[in-house]
Amino acid sequence: MTKTHPFHAAKTHGFVRVAAATPVVHIADPVANAAEHEALIRQAGTQDVDLLVFPELSLSGYAIDDLLMQDALLVEVERQIAHLADVAGEADVVVVVGAPLRNGDALFNCGVVLANGQVLGVVPKSYLPNYREYYEKRWFSPAAGRAEDVLTLNGESVDFAPGLIFEADDRPGFVFAVEICEDFWAPLPPSTRAALAGARILCNLSASNIVIGKADERAVLCASQSVRTLSAYVFAASGWGESTTDLAWDGQATIHELGAKLAEGLRFSLESHLTVADVDVERIGLDRLRNGTFADCARLEGEAATVVPFSAPGRDDIDTLLRPLDRFPFVPDDPARLDRDCYEAFNIQVQGLMRRMTATGAERLVIGVSGGLDSTQALLVACRAFDRLDLPRTGILAYTLPGFATSDGTRASAWALMRALGVTGEEIDIRPAAERMLADIGHPYADGQPVHDITFENVQAGLRTDYLFRLANQHRAFVLGTGDLSELALGWCTYGVGDHMSHYNVNGGVAKTLIRHLIRWVADGDLVGAAATPALHAVLATEISPELVPAGADGRIQSTEDTVGPYALNDFFLFHATRFGFRPSKIAWLAHQAWKDPAAGDWPVHTPEAERVAYDLATIKGWLRKFLVRFFQTSQFKRSALPNGPKVVTGGSLSPRGDWRAPSDGNARVWLDDLEANVPDGPTAGPV
Repeated sequence: MTKTHPFHAAKTHGFVRVAAATPVVHIADPVANAAEHEALIRQAGTQDVDLLVFPELSLSGYAIDDLLMQDALLVEVERQIAHLADVAGEADVVVVVGAPLRNGDALFNCGVVLANGQVLGVVPKSYLPNYREYYEKRWFSPAAGRAEDVLTLNGESVDFAPGLIFEADDRPGFVFAVEICEDFWAPLPPSTRAALAGARILCNLSASNIVIGKADERAVLCASQSVRTLSAYVFAASGWGESTTDLAWDGQATIHELGAKLAEGLRFSLESHLTVADVDVERIGLDRLRNGTFADCARLEGEAATVVPFSAPGRDDIDTLLRPLDRFPFVPDDPARLDRDCYEAFNIQVQGLMRRMTATGAERLVIGVSGGLDSTQALLVACRAFDRLDLPRTGILAYTLPGFATSDGTRASAWALMRALGVTGEEIDIRPAAERMLADIGHPYADGQPVHDITFENVQAGLRTDYLFRLANQHRAFVLGTGDLSELALGWCTYGVGDHMSHYNVNGGVAKTLIRHLIRWVADGDLVGAAATPALHAVLATEISPELVPAGADGRIQSTEDTVGPYALNDFFLFHATRFGFRPSKIAWLAHQAWKDPAAGDWPVHTPEAERVAYDLATIKGWLRKFLVRFFQTSQFKRSALPNGPKVVTGGSLSPRGDWRAPSDGNARVWLDDLEANVPDGPTAGPV
């Protein structure tokens, strides 16, 4: 039997599949509850779940009051735990069930961890609610009241303590801890210390009755705890069948990771079900690695914890990802979130420019306008900044600087935009100066040869910026840069005397894939005047090109993406490399998951049908290889000397004064080696 290439297995890339179980509850009937558990455990096994979390007191029922003190019930609970341990072993799932268990002469509300046919450990509840509708101290002792750190269960001695850490000895990062319902509401939840001790997945077994507004409160707590502890948080609450003598239950189930909701179950369901998602424990570890505050807190506040080892499920054949994954990490699929992101991004740019202008006392600025995306966005930011500062837009000195390959379309768009926005527009033809420079340096083009090399291109790019700086001197203004984050990542800018340089660059923290949406957002919101809307839509329809090389015999213009690769992929690579520090092989796997099927998942609103494409693994690997060389080896010297500009997205500043500091003379060997060693060349796995 052949195995698929390890690249295609989710576990290779640090994913653990978790599930919150919502069983139908049979009050005070451990046998019936165990049957519900067994069915869900076996279902979880067929769905390749690694870790399954049940609600609080799931084997007995929560709202059974003094029945919790009945010996027959407690004996049966223990008997069913032994049975479910066998079931968990057969299904190859790590399972956490809720149960009332005795230790000495005290009763405890517990989470019981089952794996590999045995009980790994028992975690007692730390905080017992005894207010409003809750009377848990009537029946239970808190964790602090236990007499010892071991418990005898079905004749076996197992660890018994809050804060137990369960760690897979064969799956790096698969480390979890358990807390129970009220623990979650405490000012210092036990899961906080567990996270500081190394747990990356935090599990909450909850009963938690429902009242109006409580579901939102629980979701906020789950999200905030996963952010604060840099973890994943799995929450499972009691649902249908629980006693409604005076309460009601909705069966809320959520899975969060670093504040983001990965999955949410159906509330008020009448059937047992699972809520499943893949948690990236590797990402959690990398976030903790780069967050010095987390490490400092662990040293100051962390406590030694008992680590319980276990063997994790194999799951070699999981090749799909159950979690949201944006094709465009800088552009949310959700329209409401995209609207919020555009609002924040645009205003960050505007306020950054306003502050620079007020600090320098500037009332004029100079900007080159090409009719392309980047210069359009920078011009919109400038207009809004001038409006908010009560300065006339005529103080924006906009220049279109046509060269050897400037098209009639982009030139017309530039002029239409400048006129519609009411800025001071001028045109300077750079071709005579460029011809003179090419002749002075002895370039073959000056002798009539059709040589359109990098010198030919950069003579034009350099002259444009040179003109802008001298114009700024002449008009007591400063030069507004237009180059974006994606171009800086790829080194797609002319160093020093070219578009690399400006007095202030508002686009340096904005990815190319986001700029298009920002322009549309400004147009749709009428933030700079309705007269500009047609010109803005014309810009949006323009192919991305530096327009430095004349069109070929077939009429095809110079294409940026033909040279550097699709910005959709490059921005995907950039986000995951800089925000998380992922290995290239993992980035390739994620890109393949995101882009292999255009019919799967959501697309950002207004994405043209022609751009809803698929990329196979070979294509992804090829462009990723080029990205790695550009980013890690050839372009850092440009980023080490960037003009000022506002940071816009998390992990999205390549300024040496911001998120990214790297040597200018580095190399890409270690990243290329990982790519070549761990990513197959074709779309299929093949035998190994």
